[in-house]
Amino acid sequence: MKQSLTYDDVALVPQFNNIPSRTEPMLESWLTKQIKIDVPILAANMDTVIGDELAEFLLSQGTIPIFHRFTSFEDQVKWVKKFASKTFVSCGIGKIDETKKLLDLGAVGVCIDVAHGHSDRMFRYIEELKKTHPDHQVIAGNVCTPMAYHDLVNAGADAVKVGVGPGAACATRVVTGFGVAQFTAVYECAKIAEKLRVPLIADGGIRGSREVVLALAAGASSVMIGKLFSMTKESAAIKRASPKAPSGLEAKYRGQASTDFQNEFYGGLKAKTVAEGIDFWGPVSGSAEDLMNSLLGGLRSGMTYGGARNIKELQRKAEFTQVTPSYMYESRPRPE
Repeated sequence: MKQSLTYDDVALVPQFNNIPSRTEPMLESWLTKQIKIDVPILAANMDTVIGDELAEFLLSQGTIPIFHRFTSFEDQVKWVKKFASKTFVSCGIGKIDETKKLLDLGAVGVCIDVAHGHSDRMFRYIEELKKTHPDHQVIAGNVCTPMAYHDLVNAGADAVKVGVGPGAACATRVVTGFGVAQFTAVYECAKIAEKLRVPLIADGGIRGSREVVLALAAGASSVMIGKLFSMTKESAAIKRASPKAPSGLEAKYRGQASTDFQNEFYGGLKAKTVAEGIDFWGPVSGSAEDLMNSLLGGLRSGMTYGGARNIKELQRKAEFTQVTPSYMYESRPRPE
């Protein structure tokens, strides 16, 4: 039986550092085989996360917004026309003609977004898109094993999303018993990614800059974040006044497999199926700029502890150690 580890189960060993300033590390990375981004941070393509306002902010930071697929085709057309060749759209593994039209309208690429991406239908969908639109970039996912990553790349994917079950609103592992702990999923898939030279997106399980550093050091080219971005003022999440929240506002975050979402988008759960996600309200934390500054500031600090001037050097020098549950307790400030 193989062991799989979460981000809480590992730590990085500090390396010799000859970098004089935390502002020196370069954060650019590859989103796909052909597209570079200035910062390795993506907002999740979820309906309570990405919208026009957050997209504008992400573009200003040098990263790329990926619009979610849970809306009308007309809304997706408006999105593509507004952001032209600066955005990705999302799709499932149906209605391929609509996806092709969105690419023809100017979307730089598409994220094929399904819960279990290791399937023959996924392979056929990627292959068909690459036949007709070879110059457009295809992100495919989600998967959590090296074999699945390898198969999606063989089908033609230009980047692969890794993560099954680690999201804050996801209950897939609890409901089905399936999933690989996120650190191990990223670490093992990255071994293949290094050989095939196709970027890996670590999707889920990010609670702050610590997990961003660990995911990138483990071999991810970028990280995708849902809940943290949904709790910003600029997110597409529904907001409501709350005297309990320091900001005075709460935001609603939900998984795409939650009962709340299924009832709204699909008219309820189908017979013989159960929800694999939840919805909840959380305090709005502040602006997307505040969040990004916190994540990137922590990443730059982490890179100096790793003696790394760029992400590739961070990965090359990374030395991981497995830790006990008490490690996280010891690591937190204890003012009492």
